[in-house]
Amino acid sequence: MAWKTLDDMDLAGKVVLVRVDINVPVEDGRVTDATRIERIKPTVDDILKAGGKPVLLAHFGRPKGQVVPEMSLKITLPALEEVFGRGVIFADDCIGLPAKQAVAALSEGDILLLENTRFHEGEEKNDPALAAAMAALGDIYVNDAFSAAHRAHASTEGIAKLLPCCAGRLMEAELKALEGALGNPARPLVAVVGGAKVSTKLDLLGNLVGRVDYLVIGGGMANTFLAAQEINVGKSLCEHDMTGTARDIKDKADTAGCQIVLPVDVVVAREFRAGAVNETVAADACPADAMILDAGPQSVELIEEVFDKCKTLIWNGPLGAFEIDPFDAATNAAAKKAAELTEAGQLVSVAGGGDTVAALNGAGAAEKFSYISTAGGAFLEWMEGKTLPGVAALED
Repeated sequence: MAWKTLDDMDLAGKVVLVRVDINVPVEDGRVTDATRIERIKPTVDDILKAGGKPVLLAHFGRPKGQVVPEMSLKITLPALEEVFGRGVIFADDCIGLPAKQAVAALSEGDILLLENTRFHEGEEKNDPALAAAMAALGDIYVNDAFSAAHRAHASTEGIAKLLPCCAGRLMEAELKALEGALGNPARPLVAVVGGAKVSTKLDLLGNLVGRVDYLVIGGGMANTFLAAQEINVGKSLCEHDMTGTARDIKDKADTAGCQIVLPVDVVVAREFRAGAVNETVAADACPADAMILDAGPQSVELIEEVFDKCKTLIWNGPLGAFEIDPFDAATNAAAKKAAELTEAGQLVSVAGGGDTVAALNGAGAAEKFSYISTAGGAFLEWMEGKTLPGVAALED
C-alpha cells in the first residue's frame, strides 16, 4: 500500500480534519439509516484514543455552492451523538471565524462537525483558496470517505496536498478489500456485472475482460449480448444499437482468455409486475410478445459452478428484475451460493453499488460477503480501472 494509515501518524494533541461521508437518508427531520455514520465510528474512536481532536468535514445533498438550510449537516447531530455515544459540537461553517473559534475551543475528547462543505462554490471546483482555508484549521488530514474519492473536490483532493495525510479506517478497509479483489487477487477471479444497459457500463466491461477469468453478465445487458448472437429477445429491455459493441467486448474477452457467462435459460413474462404469470424457456426461445425478466435455474447452476471454481468474486449489479418477486430468484440464489462459499473460506467476495447492496441484503447474503462497499460511483470507477483523485492524493 502506497498510502499511510492512522497507525503511521502521531495524533496526540493534534487537530485532525476527517473527511467523512455522512450523506445519509433523512425523513421528517431525522436520519432514517445511520449505516454511513456507524462505518466512520472506528476512525473517530481511534483518533480520540490517540489523543487527537477529530473535526469532521462532510457534504450533504447538492446545494450547488449555495447555503440551503434544509441541507444543513445539523440534521445529522442526533444520529452522530447516538452512534458516538457522546456530544458532538457543531460549527455553522467549514471555514472562517465560526470554524476557527469552534476548533480553538476544543478540549480533549471533543468531536466537532463543520457545516456542509458544498455550501461553498469552491468545493466542487477544487478551489485552492477553499482547500487552504480548510487546511488552516487542522494539523493532520484523514480521508475516510472512499465514496467521495472519485471526485477531485477541495475537501477530498485539494486539502490532502496541504497537510500530512492518511487514510481513515473505513478508507483503509475499502482499499485493502479492493486491492485484494482486483489489484492482486487469488485466482480464478469472477466478476458478476448486471444492470439495465451495456451503454452505462462500457468502461467497466472493457476493463474487466482483460483482468478476470470469468465474466457473468446479467440483467438487461445480458439481453443485448444475446441479441448480439442474433437471438430474438422479444419485448425485453435491450439496446439493439449496442449489439456491435457487445460483439467487440466478446472478441476482446476471447483474446484475453476471459470466459463470458450468459443465461442459457430465462424467465419470461408478458407484463412487468410482481407475481406476473411467467414461464422458463431456453435463452433462444423467448416468445415475441414476452420479455426476459430473470435468468433461469439452469443459468443459476452454471453460475454456481463458476463460483465453485473461483477464489475471488467481484459483484456489481443484479441478474434480473430483483425488485419484484419472483424475478429476484436468480440474484438471490447466486448471492446465497457466494455467501456460503465465503463463509466456508473458499471465496473472497467483494460487492458494491446501490442496486447490488439492496439485492444482496434482500437475499440475506450481504453480511456473509467478505466486503460490501457502500460507495456507488467510486466503486464503479475503481472497477473501471480509473484513478480516484481522493485516493491518489493520499499516496506517498
